Amino acid sequence: MNDWPEGWTDDNRSGNRYGQGSDSDRPEGARVMRHVQRPPAPPQQRPAPPRQRQPEPPQYAGGYDNNAGYDNGYNTGQVYGGGGRGNGYGDGGRGDGGYVQGRPAPDWRRRIKIGALSLVVVVLAVSIGTYFWADSKLKREVDLSKVIERPKAGDGTNYLIVGSDSRAGMTAEDKKKLHTGSAEGKRTDSMMILHDGSNGPTLVSLPRDSNVEIPSYKGSDSGKLYPARGRFTKLNAAYAEDGPELLVRTVEFNTGLHIDHYVEIGFGGFAQIVDAIGGVELDIPKAFKDKKSGADFKAGKQTLNGEQSLAFVRTRYAFAGSDLDRTKNQQKFLAALASQTATPSTILNPFKLYPTMGAGLDTLIVDKDMSLWNLGNMFFAMKGVTGGDGTSMNMPISGSTGGNLVWDKAKVKQLVQQLNNDEKVTVSGN
Repeated sequence: MNDWPEGWTDDNRSGNRYGQGSDSDRPEGARVMRHVQRPPAPPQQRPAPPRQRQPEPPQYAGGYDNNAGYDNGYNTGQVYGGGGRGNGYGDGGRGDGGYVQGRPAPDWRRRIKIGALSLVVVVLAVSIGTYFWADSKLKREVDLSKVIERPKAGDGTNYLIVGSDSRAGMTAEDKKKLHTGSAEGKRTDSMMILHDGSNGPTLVSLPRDSNVEIPSYKGSDSGKLYPARGRFTKLNAAYAEDGPELLVRTVEFNTGLHIDHYVEIGFGGFAQIVDAIGGVELDIPKAFKDKKSGADFKAGKQTLNGEQSLAFVRTRYAFAGSDLDRTKNQQKFLAALASQTATPSTILNPFKLYPTMGAGLDTLIVDKDMSLWNLGNMFFAMKGVTGGDGTSMNMPISGSTGGNLVWDKAKVKQLVQQLNNDEKVTVSGN
């Protein structure tokens, strides 16, 4: 009895028949492995030489015959067993004839677009975050709706900018260093009207010793109506009596100019802003000293730090006690401060921008309707005062009474008319 499948004999297992085929018309492998289907073996003949450009798959004549095209196409890079369709042998089912596909070239235009879009998203996110951070720092404490009997608003925007002698947040060492003294409360150390219009910005200083009438007003805290008594006094007394609301009411009453926004900064914040931007370069035409303010300046160009800057804008006794000379120095310094702050080296440098904004916004007091956009417009208008069509001047003065400066009513009326109509200012001040 033959135990070998399909008529196998011991001769079939002998080592000398492997790879030599048999006399059967079916290949030996196909008889043993029924699941492998191979085509019938072609007649024995000498194989044709392999094609150079289109190699044919190897054919097997009854086994692994070295003369039956075994290495046909082997050196062409074709993977053994490849074909025109994927069958799971050799080509991984790709159907690409066994050839390995190269990596496609990178799409640089797409990468650049994605990179640019990502950059825009990051810049937008940082800008929005900065806006809300800065907006949260503004102290909107002044309510202009409490101001009564206001004049009609004209063209352009009018800002009342006040530098107070507030010492809030300052230590005893700070007060000594900045020569501010330790007086309680706060008073206005400087007052200016900044008009921002189509004919260029105009900065008008209001001497704190200006002789003005205190009009009727509503108490900012009590809401009580105080009637006018025909009382004339220094302009800074209005602030000391009932704060920013009465100061705005007094300025509007004596000028006829509508104030749109109010901005106030104290001693400490002023010095911090200057130090945050690395100082302000200023050309001082004449040397001067003032023990009360701590001023000690030589003539010529120099960079002032926060302490020196505060001394510069506060000095008055070095100029024979004249408030007019002091206001001119204040205008000159503020224009230089704005010009040197609004530069790419500050705006585009977060290590300078955020400390500068933080120092200023922490101490700024503004009206309740003031937005960051309004504040930015004011800042750039201040920068333009000394350039282009900008104008800076003192309120026109006609004389003095009891040590107070009297405004020139005719010139003031003309100045206010030009500002209200947003015309080119032709009035000259002192």
